[in-house]
Amino acid sequence: MLKTLLLPAAIIYTIVLVVVSLINLSGVPSLGSSFDDKIYHLIAYLGFSFLWITYVKRVRKNNNISFAFIAVILFGVVLELIQHQLNPNRTYDTIDLIANCTGVVFGTLIAIKFNILKLK
Repeated sequence: MLKTLLLPAAIIYTIVLVVVSLINLSGVPSLGSSFDDKIYHLIAYLGFSFLWITYVKRVRKNNNISFAFIAVILFGVVLELIQHQLNPNRTYDTIDLIANCTGVVFGTLIAIKFNILKLK
């Protein structure tokens, strides 16, 4: 059952991430730090990569996650680069891009660990 829910969950999460990345956001709760936005980026991409890496590991027989990892990284880079073009109120930020990539790395590591534990 988990395998059948992973793809729809990953697709829905991807759509939501695109929409949230391209619209104006106001009223986002504060975490009380000066880098709340970076924390949100890290968490968003951690979840994004966790879903896609887990899906790829469950569906592909050879468990090759390299393609999924690169695709998720590229997705974050492209989305960060185009958000300013599509919404003048949004800007490109290299630190956001670093937070995205850091989230992808952590999400991938957690997905790998989750899948190893699941297989035992």
